[in-house]
Amino acid sequence: MAYDFLEQSTRLMKQAAEIGEINPDVVELLSGPGRLIAFRIPLKMDDGSSRVFDAYRVCHTDALGPTRDGTRISPDLNLDECKALALVMSIKHAAGRIPAGGGKGGIAADPGKLSKQEFERLCRAYIRYLRPSGPDCDVPGADVGTDMQSMAWMLDEYEQITGHHAPAAVNDKPPILGGTLGGYEATGLGVFEVFEAAAEQIDFKLEGARVAIQGFGQVGSVAAKAFQDAGCKVIAIREIDAGVYSEDGLDIDKLLEYREENGSLEDFPDADSISNEDLLTCDCDVLVPAALQGVITKEVAENVKARMVVEAANSPTTLEADEILLERGVTVVPDVLANAGSVHLCQMERTQGLSDDYWGAETISEQRRRRLVHSYQKAAEIAEEHGIKSVRLGAWIHALKRIEEAVLARGWC
Repeated sequence: MAYDFLEQSTRLMKQAAEIGEINPDVVELLSGPGRLIAFRIPLKMDDGSSRVFDAYRVCHTDALGPTRDGTRISPDLNLDECKALALVMSIKHAAGRIPAGGGKGGIAADPGKLSKQEFERLCRAYIRYLRPSGPDCDVPGADVGTDMQSMAWMLDEYEQITGHHAPAAVNDKPPILGGTLGGYEATGLGVFEVFEAAAEQIDFKLEGARVAIQGFGQVGSVAAKAFQDAGCKVIAIREIDAGVYSEDGLDIDKLLEYREENGSLEDFPDADSISNEDLLTCDCDVLVPAALQGVITKEVAENVKARMVVEAANSPTTLEADEILLERGVTVVPDVLANAGSVHLCQMERTQGLSDDYWGAETISEQRRRRLVHSYQKAAEIAEEHGIKSVRLGAWIHALKRIEEAVLARGWC
């Protein structure tokens, strides 16, 4: 059966709400998005023809502050995926004590099949259709299929429409336009920093720890380098089309150079090939799913050999698999904490944009690490208070309690 991201996320929210004794009216309010729009973008192509693209924006709840982040441009994007991502983003913000709600959206399109000019027109058209939007309402950011250039186009379009500069209206833009330093590495480094905090709590030794990583994109590659620099041994890495394994450890810099030259990890010298299935269950100490949703299923969980699972991807572990891992004594570092580095960076970007006071890389790095570590420690503390093993549920309970407080203070329930 296909993985149902929205069903799993909603079920997890209700499970956390029951344990945390969240007001039932608040749970009902949070069981669906507070606002959503679906629209169609007509686009004139370079050859003179026209195409129409489906697009969405989902704002889950703005009880804590403006909804923020996440603009995906991918061929299979649909409204349910946006709903699930917006819910999870609300939890990430609240669990990190960020005064914002969850926003996600995007366009069902393949950027690889569009020219640069077509892609720019599509990004600009998307921002024109967002109603309402702006620094104090709803702030889009980058996600799958978008980057700093995409956000630069969107910011420029917003400012052309409104007639004034507003760097806080769009996240993940280039520093020259009011973006923040440290954007590329924020999530990958954050994955390692939260892992480090979790490892310290269970007295897990980093030196020589064997790490397997599924996914070697922006997040996976940065995390892999951080693990290696800390003395861990990265023994397995898998991308979409190829995977490599070496019991003695892989050289991450050489892997990156090889992929840059060859376009793939296939036939990387002095290493064996490895499949996705074998990577997830290989003999390692730390497993880092950094690619797809729902890859650690019940069947996979029963064969995971890692002592720790660090979720760099969104929702890579099903709820059934999560229970099995916990029963087997595996420490699961959940996605809403482990991959929240860019979420905290966006909050810092907003603060800098509103104040017109921009920080150096050292300040940003220290702020990111401090916020991520505190969020993990708080989630672990709440899990212990409720007598549960799951730090994931601890994070969701903490987030829901903060949202509940805001909702009740506003008189919405």
